[in-house]
Amino acid sequence: MATIHVDGKSYEVNGSENLLQACLSLGIDIPYFCWHPSLGSVGSCRQCAVTQYANPEDTRGRLVMSCMTPAADNTYISIEDKEAKDFRESIVEFLMTNHPHDCPVCEEGGHCHLQDMTVMTGHDRRRYRFTKRTHYNQELGSFIAHEMNRCIACYRCVRYYNDYAGGTDFGVYANASRVYFGRPESGTLESEFSGNLTEVCPTGVFTDKTHSERYNRKWDMQYAPSVCQGCSSGCNISPGERYGELRRVENRFNGEVNQYFLCDKGRFGAGYVNREDRPRQPQFRKGADVQTVSVDTALDTVIANVQGKKVLGIGSPRASLESNYALRALVGQDNYSTGMSQKEQSLVELAASIMQTEGIYNPNMREIESYDAVLILGEDLTQTAPRMALSVRQAAKNKAKEMAAERRTQEWLAEPVKRIGQDAKSPIYILAATQTRLADVATGEVVASPNDIARLGFAVAAAVKGESILGLDEDAKAFAQTIADTLKAAKKPLIISGTSLQDAAIMEAAAQVAQNLGANAGLSLTVPEVNSMGLALFGGLSLEQAFAQEYESIIIVENDLFRRLPATQVQAALAKAQNVIVLDHSETATVQAADVVLSAASFAEGDGTVVSQEGRAQRFYQIYDPSYYKPELAIKESWRWLHAIETGVKGKAISWTLLDDVIESVVNNVPALEAIQDVAPDAGYRVHGLKIAREPRRYSGRTAMRAPLNVHEPKQPVDVDSALTFSMEGYVGPQKAASLVPFAWAPGWNSPQSWNKYQDEVGGHLKGGDAGVRLFDRLPKRPTRSYVAPTALVANPDSFRLVPMHHIFASGEFTVKTPAMESRIPEAMFAVGEQDAARLNVQDGQKITVKAGETTISLPVQVIEYLPTGYIGYPVGQAPTVSLAEPVSVAVGV
Repeated sequence: MATIHVDGKSYEVNGSENLLQACLSLGIDIPYFCWHPSLGSVGSCRQCAVTQYANPEDTRGRLVMSCMTPAADNTYISIEDKEAKDFRESIVEFLMTNHPHDCPVCEEGGHCHLQDMTVMTGHDRRRYRFTKRTHYNQELGSFIAHEMNRCIACYRCVRYYNDYAGGTDFGVYANASRVYFGRPESGTLESEFSGNLTEVCPTGVFTDKTHSERYNRKWDMQYAPSVCQGCSSGCNISPGERYGELRRVENRFNGEVNQYFLCDKGRFGAGYVNREDRPRQPQFRKGADVQTVSVDTALDTVIANVQGKKVLGIGSPRASLESNYALRALVGQDNYSTGMSQKEQSLVELAASIMQTEGIYNPNMREIESYDAVLILGEDLTQTAPRMALSVRQAAKNKAKEMAAERRTQEWLAEPVKRIGQDAKSPIYILAATQTRLADVATGEVVASPNDIARLGFAVAAAVKGESILGLDEDAKAFAQTIADTLKAAKKPLIISGTSLQDAAIMEAAAQVAQNLGANAGLSLTVPEVNSMGLALFGGLSLEQAFAQEYESIIIVENDLFRRLPATQVQAALAKAQNVIVLDHSETATVQAADVVLSAASFAEGDGTVVSQEGRAQRFYQIYDPSYYKPELAIKESWRWLHAIETGVKGKAISWTLLDDVIESVVNNVPALEAIQDVAPDAGYRVHGLKIAREPRRYSGRTAMRAPLNVHEPKQPVDVDSALTFSMEGYVGPQKAASLVPFAWAPGWNSPQSWNKYQDEVGGHLKGGDAGVRLFDRLPKRPTRSYVAPTALVANPDSFRLVPMHHIFASGEFTVKTPAMESRIPEAMFAVGEQDAARLNVQDGQKITVKAGETTISLPVQVIEYLPTGYIGYPVGQAPTVSLAEPVSVAVGV
């Protein structure tokens, strides 16, 4: 700790920080542009100037940039000194000489950091009356709009995109007053994290193009604290709604998970919520004939169809814990399925079991950045858990930080640390089935079959323990020994694996390596979907087990079974049922096969709890009430539909009237999920007697929204499920319950930088603790166990095996339903290595036909340099579901 003196007042601060960060953490405002908590200091904008004095007697002082000055003990500064204030105002004036006068039409208006800082410095008159510098703008793809004339050359964008996110197609060009930030030529930004430019940029140079299509000001959106549904990482998001449409998704700070950044899948992939073809009212279906019915008619029909019958309930890893529990309560534990295939369920249950093993520690996303050696087994992280891949990129920089520390250079001095480190990186080894997007930071990357990856992983585990490595050739043994030596030499080694290659032995190898390394090692396992880990703890039958039973009716909750099992298997299972009832929020193949469809709420219209791959239980909240804008809509959370059916079937009174009631039932009946009651406060939570406002103070136009229905504004919908209100009437600001913060705003801070006001220290953690409860930290530990390495597969020259190939945008169930994603989804193709392409005598674009079981698939071929011999890359999510366990036959098309 250090004592600094600011304008005559003394404060205790963290002496390892710079003065800007220390003052902001104290709640003292200093304007700044180029500095960012995750990017460090470069001192390029000169906006954070303060006067520093040598001692209390010094009255002259000197101007210093607070972002470049350590918060050393007995530092005396003045923010209010006239020279410092005049200097800061002059800097803003210089920056504004070429900035256009377009705030009224700029999409950044109202949440613009430049606006905030201009007001903060007191600059309110323009003296420049000459021609402004102008630039041509670029087309940067379907996510990001570009308006270079607004640039103030703070360099944040290029530092984030290249240095933090590892992008290579973006840079800074020209010089002096004509400096230009963009691509060498127009074209789609290639980085999977490009969307963060919209929040990193302090002006309106980079804006959200998906929001532009239906634009409104930030203060005219209604928000709710939510969790990204795109993968199992559990990133926190702040979705905004207007007129019953999801308009924009922004990052919601969580100091233990995503911090300031999201991947593009999470930021831009929620457009499916607005689709016109989604079920918004109950429906009776008979093939292509769709009839909309009332809620009462639908419920009466469903109750009659399941009354006294054997009902099979199919849950889903993309549905909330509450909805899955409501389904189980309706059909009974023996008739409830998790909605996962046997293979998928066994894999996620194995992951959950490993995480509960004595001696295994699974770090959160932020902790991953602190590890100094990483081994990735079988995961192409950028495609399966992209936000984790971004954390691994930061871990690669720890070597440079260590070298800088040896030279007494502070970690936050971005450019000196970069120069000292040069190209030095912490060791990262990747064993995957194809070349990954992390190859540029990898010390070594090996492309191998899933079986070989597992065997090499076990070889590393043996070498860590000093045992003999068996069953590998000499090169592989040497490589395994090198990895083992590196991990043992590290202070904090990390092993990352997961389910994406559908091979349990790979995760077992990862667990064995982590166990052999000991207490300092971390292990992180990825799973497929937002609530896969939650269902692993919840339990239930697999789809195959469920379909093997006798049943008369089937209820499917938020699950497209055709994505889980081969079509013939699903069709046979549905044909066994007299009635197929589906609850979902999207038009799917399973919905099309239903007799009755109940219009379920998506994450935007409902509340619920999900569990991330880390085991972090988190709650998402309803953003808006669709019936407020269109009273004919009947969108309800799945658990509400299911409970209404249960009460009708069993002839009992409704006992779940709000979310807290369902959570209480889950806690009382599922011991592994008892801690979910601590995820967030109940609906009775208040701050100074007020509920939490979903809308900013300046929210406007509410009466106009319903003008087509009635010019008189009705009472706002009442949210009985949470401590949030559907209005601006309520509390706005930092609070103890970080899980209930819908958006960030503070007086004078309208931009995303206002998250600074919600943190215990800038860039640290939220006041009152970050959202979520880590379940594995509370569950009993299981005894340590050893795993057995698999035997080598015998190659068959007459057949091939399929290996899953994931794509961040193409593999997701709902990204393909999002219009903004269309241009980012590649054509569905089989991938073939060069050796196999020569053996089959095929070239790029030529079609091949793969027969897997009863399914035949014909797709063009993409020949890639690295793919294991005897394997064909299968585009997950873009081709019919098949079993990947058995060899397949291949025929070359014409």
